[in-house]
Amino acid sequence: MSTLRNKVQLIGNLGNNPEIITLESGKKLAKFSIATNESYKNAQGEKVQNTEWHNVVAWNNTAEIVEKYLEKGKEIAIEGKLTSRSYDDKDGNKRYITEIVCNELLMLGTK
Repeated sequence: MSTLRNKVQLIGNLGNNPEIITLESGKKLAKFSIATNESYKNAQGEKVQNTEWHNVVAWNNTAEIVEKYLEKGKEIAIEGKLTSRSYDDKDGNKRYITEIVCNELLMLGTK
């Protein structure tokens, strides 16, 4: 049960082409965002579509797979953990970011 404490699973579409960064150590980092959609009917019976955007990072071998095969619009399933961090921007304002660190990736849809 302890493996369920911080686990995220999403199916969505890439919102942009992944950004690939090779660090001085040789490790690779992939950054990308995916959109998940849900629809429901409101009180008036109208269909409402809601899109949520999620920031995702992948490291090492997973980042290499992202670099080779993923592009904007591709449907994927990911599994990972939710992380939050903060940093100071160039104006000295504290910024917060929440992202998913992807440890498993499955490409969906057609080839």
